[in-house]
Amino acid sequence: MAEKTKKSSYSADDISVLEGLEPVRKRPGMYIGGTGVEGLHHLIWEIFDNSRDEAMAGECSNIEVVLLPGNKIRVADDGRGIPVDMHSKTKVSALETVMTTLHAGGKFGGEGYKVSGGLHGVGASVVNALSIYTKAIVHRDGGEYVQEYSQGKKKAAVKKLGSSKLHGTIITFEPDAAIFHEIKFDWNTIVNHLRQQAYLVRGLRITVMDARDYGGKIDSDKAYYLSELHLPLPSTTFYFEGGLMSLVSFYNKSQKAIHDTIFYINKDADDVGVEVALQYVDDISSKIVPFANNIYNPEGGTHVTGFKTALTRILNTYGKKNNVIKESDGGFTGEDVLEGLCAVVSVKLREIQFEGQTKGKLGSPEAQGAVATVFGDAFSNFLEENPEEARAIVNKVLLAVRARKAAKAAKDSVLRKGALEGMTLPGKLADCQSKDASESEVFIVEGDSAGGTAKTGRDRRTQAILPLRGKILNIERARLDKMLASEQIKNLVVAMGTAIGDTFDVTKLRYHKVIIATDADVDGAHIRTLILTLFYRYFKPLLDGGYIYIAQPPLYKIKKGKEIFYAYSDEERNAIIGKDAPNLEIIESDESTVEEEENDNDLKTKDLGLKTVKVHIQRYKGLGEMNAEELWETTMDPARRILKQVSIDDAVEADKIFDMLMGSDVAPRKTFIQTHAKMAEIDI
Repeated sequence: MAEKTKKSSYSADDISVLEGLEPVRKRPGMYIGGTGVEGLHHLIWEIFDNSRDEAMAGECSNIEVVLLPGNKIRVADDGRGIPVDMHSKTKVSALETVMTTLHAGGKFGGEGYKVSGGLHGVGASVVNALSIYTKAIVHRDGGEYVQEYSQGKKKAAVKKLGSSKLHGTIITFEPDAAIFHEIKFDWNTIVNHLRQQAYLVRGLRITVMDARDYGGKIDSDKAYYLSELHLPLPSTTFYFEGGLMSLVSFYNKSQKAIHDTIFYINKDADDVGVEVALQYVDDISSKIVPFANNIYNPEGGTHVTGFKTALTRILNTYGKKNNVIKESDGGFTGEDVLEGLCAVVSVKLREIQFEGQTKGKLGSPEAQGAVATVFGDAFSNFLEENPEEARAIVNKVLLAVRARKAAKAAKDSVLRKGALEGMTLPGKLADCQSKDASESEVFIVEGDSAGGTAKTGRDRRTQAILPLRGKILNIERARLDKMLASEQIKNLVVAMGTAIGDTFDVTKLRYHKVIIATDADVDGAHIRTLILTLFYRYFKPLLDGGYIYIAQPPLYKIKKGKEIFYAYSDEERNAIIGKDAPNLEIIESDESTVEEEENDNDLKTKDLGLKTVKVHIQRYKGLGEMNAEELWETTMDPARRILKQVSIDDAVEADKIFDMLMGSDVAPRKTFIQTHAKMAEIDI
């Protein structure tokens, strides 16, 4: 690792202190969003973001993230290294101040950082407070320094280990099991996040390694970066010169582009750095991926507002100037210009305002005007200088306009006011008696047979049943007007009560538990996927709000002697029948009823002199094979059933998967199937 010339001052006096650290362990959710899997991974992002901010400042070229045995995470960079000299206010090392004091960092003034993602400066200290073990190693100013901590408290003072020609920071931490429900890091989540970050910082090389299952010794003293040890470990490295254009290409790799040239602009306005890349594809959905200081903002914010406003204005101006828009059309709407759009919007601000510590939404007002100005001017020039690209984009928007008008006509004919208020609910819907949405739930079941059984076995007061006949329309390939022409989808939309499209209103949802209950076979899985596709594209707030569930009916009914058990997996089935082996006579059946066996427990094994228990195993192929009592006991009774709540942890990745698996382009889907064919479990 080469030595660097310091580009700007970054010393102990650049570290500002606002308050103590104690609140973090008491209320961790305030700082990392929760103590579940998202909060656990947020610890990595906080440490990584500090290294990434060094790269944004032009002081770092390499970052390595390693998953170590024992739930430890190691993040190393070749930045300037956290200052270790005495802090004038705290009277201890600046390293100790950063690691043990809330709201202490180089991002509150001074010359430490002009742009950073860590507005609150709580990253390192929060991770330290929520970890049972933390170790910081710093190389700077010709020396190597170390300090260890536990639950946010130092174990000893900062110690100088010796001289060093290197520069950078290495943070190793182990999350505290007393704070987190389960400590299990997900490799794909980490890789996807770090890949995204590599696109956002040109010239930054990010390496991620998984050493959790490595049985040998990892001697980190022999190498600054563990990748230099050349261990036989899963690893990947990201480095992208194309920046946001490469990211747009990545998102669109399974799509057909409307125009070949990707629009790109990177320019400052009013001390706000604005970077935008976009491309239209042959699709009916849109994808806008926003970042502020390289922090992903899933809820958007002011930069997205500025982008959408400018996009609509510029395309309308171009359309009218070139006589594409007729007076009768009334111009393009914001909905029209978004159809088929894939855009990445990134802003960089010195003083940044997020709504909440998890930085889900940007609140800085100056970002809106800066994006609108920079992007608007550049995109207008792009359309004028690239007439073929402009024509393709405008034709795409015109197609959206025609579809919008057709969809409005279809929607108006279906979603009358009375239907939305529950006056003309679908005839197949067996509604519940309660009108309180918070206690009401609807089961979307596959077929009339299962629907009839569910209607008989349900709790009529709070449980509604909506049977669907066969596979619904794949809405990934259909516009709204064609969707609403489908009786199945129309019934589902009306039953929800929220309306659809631009009139969607989540507050009018009639059931706060929408439960998909399909058969445990390939067809059932396909139907479930089609329903989830519909919800993801047109009812996404229901997914975001945690209203969508998947029922888990049992796979087996097991009658062992005079006892009855239900098994929800092959492992559970084996555990139930395996307790009394080898004294079992197993009778497997696919029939819905099994004749009662007399004197099951009176059969003797002559050689052993032991009782032999007959075990009847019935494999359920569908919900319709159960009687009403069985369906209630196993799948519908709130006291005993198993429900899986559907959530969207990574909306961008989910969008890509839905596009690939449910879209009209066959090639990416074929490749996916061929790649994962060996992982499939075939139910014959």
